[in-house]
Amino acid sequence: MYILAEIGSTHDGSLGIACNSVKAAAAVGSDGVKFQTHIADAESIRDAPPPPFFDAEPRFDYFTRTGFSEPEWIAVRDSCKAAGVDFLSSPFSVEAVDLLERVGVTKYKIPSGEVTNLPLIKRVVATGKPIFLSSGMSDWKELDLAVETALQGASEVTLLQCTSKYPCPYEDVGLNVLTEFRERYGLPVGLSDHTNTNYAALAAVTLGAVVIEKHFTLSQNLYGSDAEHSIEPDVFRELVQGIRAIETMLATDVDKSDIETFGEMKRVFEKSIVAALNIEAGALITREMLAFKKPGTGMSPAELESVVGAQAARALPVDTLISKADLESPSQ
Repeated sequence: MYILAEIGSTHDGSLGIACNSVKAAAAVGSDGVKFQTHIADAESIRDAPPPPFFDAEPRFDYFTRTGFSEPEWIAVRDSCKAAGVDFLSSPFSVEAVDLLERVGVTKYKIPSGEVTNLPLIKRVVATGKPIFLSSGMSDWKELDLAVETALQGASEVTLLQCTSKYPCPYEDVGLNVLTEFRERYGLPVGLSDHTNTNYAALAAVTLGAVVIEKHFTLSQNLYGSDAEHSIEPDVFRELVQGIRAIETMLATDVDKSDIETFGEMKRVFEKSIVAALNIEAGALITREMLAFKKPGTGMSPAELESVVGAQAARALPVDTLISKADLESPSQ
């Protein structure tokens, strides 16, 4: 299971926040961190509208202000190496791919809004590096073409179910799509989770997701378009711990045919057939003479029918755990 902390642009153009976010994501167990590489002139006209969830400043100005220079990206890359996590980014232009190649990105993510940008996908494919392909804004026809394009040369393609809503309500997560993706494309699948909790991501793991991406921030109070829709380190740590626990559960089989696996617990917690009163030797045992009590080291209550109607082979004081040796066939 590959766990990806989506730092995105929550650094708000601060290299210090970006590098500290990398360290924090690594400390809580992420395998990789993902940024967004924006070059305003290459990806947007100046009056492009902002998304509905963040209109505090013009989009072009936001990309210009928060975009890193090549030396800054190199510093981010070095921070990832030092922290022991993969350095990923979503490029939003061919020029951004060129920049990331010079810097040395580990893997790429094709963001939801670029799925129909086949020239961009082809440029990423040409790098030969693994690709995470998001699906948040695309229908089947668009995805078919994007997947076909990605498979023309990428070393590895993983398809991520994603719903481009911030935050995403539970009813729109689309966990069912994980199975549909696997059946339609035969590719590994994952979830890019935009909900405000960890529930969807944990559920996706049980459904076969091999990648979980979750938005990550040092603080939800940071300025910008993503921070309030991201989770903080303590919550991300809980996500990682939950995923690792589920991995162990899924990888470890319990043999229900091996009764001795729980032998000691059975003896302590189950019940045996016992004498409910003092039973004389030779007495015909009736149901009223019997009770069911701990421990489970005698005859099981499931064997009741073989005890009722038998003859006591010896005197059985009250609370005696009855065994087969205490029983004999009634005298003729």
